[in-house]
Amino acid sequence: MTVLQDWLGFLPQLASGLWVSVVVCLAAIVVGLPLGLALALGSSAGSRALRWPAIAVVEIGRGAPALVVLQVFYFGLPSAGLTLSSTMAACLALALTTAAYTSEIIRGGLQAVPRGELEATEALGMSRPDALRFVVIPQGIRVAIPPLMGFGVLIFQATSLAYTIALPELLGRAYSIGSSTFQYLSVLALAGLMYAAVTIPASLLTDRVERRMSRHLA
Repeated sequence: MTVLQDWLGFLPQLASGLWVSVVVCLAAIVVGLPLGLALALGSSAGSRALRWPAIAVVEIGRGAPALVVLQVFYFGLPSAGLTLSSTMAACLALALTTAAYTSEIIRGGLQAVPRGELEATEALGMSRPDALRFVVIPQGIRVAIPPLMGFGVLIFQATSLAYTIALPELLGRAYSIGSSTFQYLSVLALAGLMYAAVTIPASLLTDRVERRMSRHLA
């Protein structure tokens, strides 16, 4: 059989694994971004009761490798009486990683809002929550959009780590095919191309958005 014939035979299973990777990535982002915003606001809060717990979560989430977090959620939590499926464990673990890293990205965006904007809200008599909701957060998120998109690409790549907890994502499917056919080079090369087919266009889109945003801000 030629390499092309091998790839055509592998493609249906790998496509199924790619879909799982995309779903897990989207779930991690949908859960992680709001949590990241909450952590960004908490770590910038004036109250120590809010600031220090938020900082602790961010530092632990950033300091622990995503692979370790995956192992804790899948293998560690059952010892505490909480058993999660591989899909749920992957989604929650990557969501925690997403929240920890994006909180710093979002916090940087919030801090980029000119001080004059805050002074204007105070002059208008706006409350602090209203100033955050209507002025600071919309502008800060706009600044943070390009790096957030770039991090989304990294999270998609990080879904490949979930093969270690038996999730049938793209790399897991590739290993399964390789173990039964012993054609590891062929199937892993195809899996790599499928990852690239998603990440390269996403990276180009991120660069384009960043250039457009830079022109707007300039």
